[in-house]
Amino acid sequence: MVKVSTAALLALAGSASAFAPTAHSSGRSTAFSSTRMGGCDAALTVLRQSSEVAEREATSSPSADASTSSSSSAPSSGSGSTTPRREKILNEPNLWEYNFGLQDPGLVLPHGIQAGVSLPEKYAITEEQIATLERDGVVHIKGVFDSEWVEYLRSATGHQVDNPHFWAFAGTASKLYDYIQRNVWQTNKAFANFYYHSAMGHVLAQCGRTDEIRVSTDLLMVNPNKGFKWHQDNQNGPITWEEGIRFWITMDETPEEYGAPVYLKGSHRNDFVDEQAVFVDVEVPELGEYRDEVAEFRTMPGDMLIWHPRTIHKVDGPSDGIWTSYRRVLGGTVAKGGALYHDKRGSGGVLSDLGRHDLQDGDKLSSSFFPVVYPRFDDSEARDRDSGKVGRSPRDIVSKIGGLAGKASGDKFFSFFKVLGSQSER
Repeated sequence: MVKVSTAALLALAGSASAFAPTAHSSGRSTAFSSTRMGGCDAALTVLRQSSEVAEREATSSPSADASTSSSSSAPSSGSGSTTPRREKILNEPNLWEYNFGLQDPGLVLPHGIQAGVSLPEKYAITEEQIATLERDGVVHIKGVFDSEWVEYLRSATGHQVDNPHFWAFAGTASKLYDYIQRNVWQTNKAFANFYYHSAMGHVLAQCGRTDEIRVSTDLLMVNPNKGFKWHQDNQNGPITWEEGIRFWITMDETPEEYGAPVYLKGSHRNDFVDEQAVFVDVEVPELGEYRDEVAEFRTMPGDMLIWHPRTIHKVDGPSDGIWTSYRRVLGGTVAKGGALYHDKRGSGGVLSDLGRHDLQDGDKLSSSFFPVVYPRFDDSEARDRDSGKVGRSPRDIVSKIGGLAGKASGDKFFSFFKVLGSQSER
């Protein structure tokens, strides 16, 4: 398995101004050229060297041999025949397939909704569901989105995977997912329109007992390879635990054998796990009261999972990391009304706030970079997104991540970056 060093990813992120978003769409056929790469040559050298070293380590590792053995063709007992090798349904993009700028699949919204005109839809949930979220730290709400919305999201996801964006490079190259892109709404208009017009904002406003919902950060996630061990979510954008609500919107049926999210009920109330930690050792005595209170959810297309950012959870993937079917999820964190902007430079949380906005610590979270979606989207914020004003600046990325490396302690810093190598530990 190829592992990508943190240094390589950081070098790529800040290597050239050519990576800044622009207000145009690029097709998949657009390849990196020697002139377009500019200052990326050194970064790609680091990336290539990192990959070569990782491959040498993997081939000399007993676990790598076992993994290769288990996924290769093997004789069936007594017959002399072979078991077909499992094949991934989706392979990561090649380097030259990544695109830049704004993308628009041109999808028609369901239910006769007019983009930029119609009010967002509503979907009423029960007081019992809200109370479950508050008590357990997680709630499963079934069937929020009908087949038309599910097909819309699948089409948007298909377009994104077929036209991979550069901002998906780091996560996809890390082998965490077959495809993963943060803040996909900023570059793909179909996802922005989903937030503006679907019932997502209404559902989350009810869950948070708030009159306003803003998108803090989001993630498009396709097939989490071997999954993630027990962890908490601290990549929630520039807000506090209590100001945010996590969400998943599922597009596919969860396989019976793996892929069902598992949560420790009530663990959002723990005061033991450091807020900068990503992975969590649930065997420590301090978490004993939560270990036996487990909730597992086999989500179906159109369902929502909603949880408190501190709720400890995991997702187990197939043992060989090969998904032969799709597990497509649109997820992220929204901010409740009244949330403030918290500058998280010096902590892992900064990695979900790499935009070039001018908000300062303590400001009200009111910006095109964190758009309101309930009770109604804001026209001026939507225009800023459509014009390319909402995006990430390589200079700001280097500045913010540099602050992370300079301020954070070694343990906290590497707790986050262990995510990049989490697959090798399985």
